[in-house]
This record gives sequence, C-alpha cells and structure tokens, in this order.
Amino acid sequence: MKILIVSDTHRRDANLREVISRTAPFDMLIHLGDSEGSETYFREWVNNDLCVIHVIQGNNDFFSFTDREKEFSIGKYRAFLTHGHLYGATLGTEGLKEEARSRGVDIVMFGHTHKPYLEYCKDGLVVLNPGSLSFPRQDGRKPSYMLMELDRAGEAHFTTAYLE
Repeated sequence: MKILIVSDTHRRDANLREVISRTAPFDMLIHLGDSEGSETYFREWVNNDLCVIHVIQGNNDFFSFTDREKEFSIGKYRAFLTHGHLYGATLGTEGLKEEARSRGVDIVMFGHTHKPYLEYCKDGLVVLNPGSLSFPRQDGRKPSYMLMELDRAGEAHFTTAYLE
C-alpha cells in the first residue's frame, strides 16, 4: 500500500498536481489541512476512483466542511490526523504526542509548521509532518511531501521527498 501525505498547499496547487502525477499510482491521499478549498478537486486530480482521500481542516480553511481531526486504520496501524495548531505544533511536538498517546494511536500526522518532520519515539509512536508544497519554511525552503508505504509484511516505511 502506498500513501501520499501532503499539507499546507494554500490553494497554490501546481506543486501538488506535480507530486500527484510523479507519485501515482497510490492507494491513499492524505492532506493535513490548509488546502483552502482545493480539496474539491483532489478526486479529479488523482483520477483514480479506488484511491481513498482523507482531508482535514487547517487554521486557514475557514469555509471547509472537512473534519477538524480524523482517526482511522492504515493496515495494522491506527492513525490520528490533525493540522497541529490546536496542539501548539509551532512550539514543539509534545502536545501532539500527549494527545496521540491518550488516543492510543500508532501514528500522528500534522501540518501547520510548513517544515518536514519525522520522529520515531521509543514507545513506538511515529510523529510526522510532510512540510509544505507551497510555502516551505525549513532550511533550503524546498517544497516537501511524504510517502508512507506498507511492505508485504504490513510494516510502515516513511520517506520525506522534495521537489527540486
């Protein structure tokens, strides 16, 4: 299973469309907020009726009808999606980790900071942020996204990728 994880596109969608084209086919698309209305086009851009699409609201999605947060299973893993602003993500990941642990999930995915982040905690929790495809803020400021792949044994592997 192959999953494309993106965030913070802020309706500047050229890079998102490029990444969709480059990484297709995939089984799931996850957008972690601040799409600002572009989510209405995701199905068309993915062009795969079997692809599962999960989108949550970010702090700039003022008129969105998407969920603020989501929990669901990906293979043997339980995932929690949040934009991150409700848990102080700009100040660090402690609030996100605390919430994820209280929910009993294996993976917490967030956006908001516009910086890619991947942490494997000692207790097995995975904390990740794909960064931003439109307004990256990390050193080098390259647009970023993540791929999650489940191997034949069902184990998850994460890759941070960049557009050049």
